[in-house]
Amino acid sequence: MRIVHRAQAVEAIFAGSGPIVLAAPLGLGKPNLLLNALYQAACQRPDRPFSLFTALSLAPPTPSADLERRFLQPFLDRHFGQDYPRLAYVDDQIAGRLPAHVHVHEFYLQSGALLRTAGAQRDYISLNYTHVARSVAARGVTALVQLLARDPDSGRLSFSCNPDLTLDLLDEIRALGLEKPLLVGEVHEELPFMGGSAVVPDGLFDYLIEPEADPHPLFALPRKPVSDAEYAIGFYASTLVRDGGTLQIGIGALSDGLTHALVLRQTRNADYRRIIKALWPAVEESELVCRWGGLGEFEQGLFGASEMIMDGFCHLVDSGVVKRHVVDDLALMQRVHDGTADDADHERLKREGEILHGGFFLGSKHLYQWLRQRSPEQARQIRMTRISHINELYGGQEALERLQRREARFFNTCMMSSLLGSAVSDALEDGRVVSGIGGQYNFVAMAHALRESRSILMFRARRESAKGAQSGVVFNYGHSSIPRHLRDIMINEYGIADLRGRSDAECIDAMLAISDAGFAQGLAEQARASGKWDGSADSASGNRAARLTECLAPFRAQGVLPDFPLGCDFNATEQRLIKALGWLKRRAKRGKLRLIVEAMLQAPPADESEAFERMGLARPAGVSERLTARLLGLALARTAHR
Repeated sequence: MRIVHRAQAVEAIFAGSGPIVLAAPLGLGKPNLLLNALYQAACQRPDRPFSLFTALSLAPPTPSADLERRFLQPFLDRHFGQDYPRLAYVDDQIAGRLPAHVHVHEFYLQSGALLRTAGAQRDYISLNYTHVARSVAARGVTALVQLLARDPDSGRLSFSCNPDLTLDLLDEIRALGLEKPLLVGEVHEELPFMGGSAVVPDGLFDYLIEPEADPHPLFALPRKPVSDAEYAIGFYASTLVRDGGTLQIGIGALSDGLTHALVLRQTRNADYRRIIKALWPAVEESELVCRWGGLGEFEQGLFGASEMIMDGFCHLVDSGVVKRHVVDDLALMQRVHDGTADDADHERLKREGEILHGGFFLGSKHLYQWLRQRSPEQARQIRMTRISHINELYGGQEALERLQRREARFFNTCMMSSLLGSAVSDALEDGRVVSGIGGQYNFVAMAHALRESRSILMFRARRESAKGAQSGVVFNYGHSSIPRHLRDIMINEYGIADLRGRSDAECIDAMLAISDAGFAQGLAEQARASGKWDGSADSASGNRAARLTECLAPFRAQGVLPDFPLGCDFNATEQRLIKALGWLKRRAKRGKLRLIVEAMLQAPPADESEAFERMGLARPAGVSERLTARLLGLALARTAHR
């Protein structure tokens, strides 16, 4: 392995005269500075076709509207740093400036960011996560670039956040009899070192770029607030988790709500039970909960087997929810399953066992710090590994993995569900891709393959958009991510629909029961017209957002359901502004003129000087700024006690 400067690495990758076919990890594992240098070189060489195969090209948001800019820009400068190296090809994609000889092929997009970017939509590749290595290998990769971590004590290198695809890709390239690509690693001092199967084999990389003297910050996701609907979904979902089982969860506010519910179930069980009974008075008599889940504390704990490790797992580990140990020993795991394990077996489990397996990690600054601060013993219990291991059963150790992943609950999110149980997670009816299928299909299929396991898709029953309120339950849709023959459990803020093994009519009954009251009658009419159903939609009559808010308000007031359950990256003034600006955005959809009139009649609040100062509106100049200040004052007044 040769230590080189970035310019030397670029020169080595561009040596020769053929097309450049470059691979880079998804998410955090991208060496942004090196990728920018490579993209710049590609732009200057129109004679060299340049293709990048990757996923989840992360970019900080770019504020557009005036109020958005006033709020976001100071936060972005603080959170990412004013010199954060944005991926130049992403900005050029969005602006439509990619040169004709440059193509960026992604199998997963930053959610919603490229919906209106024609080039990105054309070059998107629809793949299950587990098929990516095979498909990219077949493209004839000439170089692979990756961000790496280094152990300060031993000097060893680690794939850290992204052991998910690199080794699988190299195995596929060898299997095809193709030439090994040039491998270039770049060390980042802040990237957590992960041991075990994430350690880079000696001599694997051809070139290594040493870390910057003053490294740029890692891309960290700002933690977001959790709404009443998201909390309700999380609490319903938490009742289906069985002690001693296995947990897969994704990212986003729905998963944050689930995480908080599981932590409360473990650490404040009385409060947890009060909340779930307020939402679901008959929960203790539910056959579904008694058969598949529970409400008690986690004595055995859970084993985490999740393609992505996100912030929630910090809290689940620290609170003692995720603590069940597994080892790669079929005979021992069989004895544990049979109840015949002796004291020596249990001692070995504690000494050698792992509690969390993941393919990649991405989250907040707190997550990265938490990983860096693990003691050697704590770090050993977390295995970052190949996606071919974590996302499927069929890698040669199926018997062992079935025992390790017992009673698995695979929680994922979707945008919509049909009355017949198909799910829309990754794309729109016209074919445009919102994100990507990622590993969702793998986990849904695995839930059906594993005895005593369930696939649970979470979604919002009601969504607000520029077109007004829309139902998260639809009769049918022109695209589906998960087909109806794999239907299992659907959860939204109004409850749980158990669809596994049910007839079409029974599925419609269950889905209508958790539909928003404002849409239920229309859905029922469509179902009747189809000849699939002849029942009543009366079960949805109480499914209204106002009732949900009223139900959870006492727990909000007591601080049991905080806005930011997993921690917050915003200060107190910014948290106030988030509520106010959110209200203003929703209210503007009902009519901007009426909103302006209301703002002009509203007396400016007297105790919000810090908020106005933070937004640069303490001393508004000109008509436009004075109107903006009035609108902000109205929003602050309307959200003062929420």
